[in-house]
Amino acid sequence: MHIWVDADACPNPIKEILFRAALRCEVPLTLVANHAIRVPSSPLIKFRQVESGFDVADNLIAQQASTGDIVVTGDIPLAAEVVEKGVQVISPRGEHFTPANIRQRLAMRNLMEELRNTGEVRGGPSSLGNTERQQFANVLDRLLAARKK
Repeated sequence: MHIWVDADACPNPIKEILFRAALRCEVPLTLVANHAIRVPSSPLIKFRQVESGFDVADNLIAQQASTGDIVVTGDIPLAAEVVEKGVQVISPRGEHFTPANIRQRLAMRNLMEELRNTGEVRGGPSSLGNTERQQFANVLDRLLAARKK
């Protein structure tokens, strides 16, 4: 098992939860981003910087993640791609993407993008709150506990 993080847009509180979980459960964690990110000094925690560009970090994660891994991303197309490979996916807000819900989530994302492009909908998601942080931590803990069984 390996945890991959689409780190460009991952909030710092979520990264801190991931750092603690990786160390506690002794699971390798790799953050992928196109800008430098500080990570704790540990052989379990790595950072991979990729070139700037559309979906460069996503493509690396999609290539590297495999069955049994966990990917943390808010990018729905990336989530859809890796869920098909048997990867567990969690959004930074704690939404667990599965084969049962990813198609609906992808359709909703496409609809909202279309509505934003036409100006019918404005703005983005609300800021990350304690509820979302707790939900993320709970889903992550469940997935990490399941690997031990």
